[in-house]
Amino acid sequence: MKSKEIRELDATGLAEKLENAQAQLQQLKLNHAITPLENPSQIKAVRRDIARLKTEIRQRELNK
Repeated sequence: MKSKEIRELDATGLAEKLENAQAQLQQLKLNHAITPLENPSQIKAVRRDIARLKTEIRQRELNK
């Protein structure tokens, strides 16, 4: 997910995307622990998406 896409979302959309990304990360980690993932860089990508979402949420809090 690109930063530009994230900035276009509203507050509820951001919270929803963050929740989904965190659930996806947890599922990927669990699957990777059981059987190695074909593409383990997926975990890295999801972690970065979560960081982008949290950064945008925090920026909006500070701008209020």
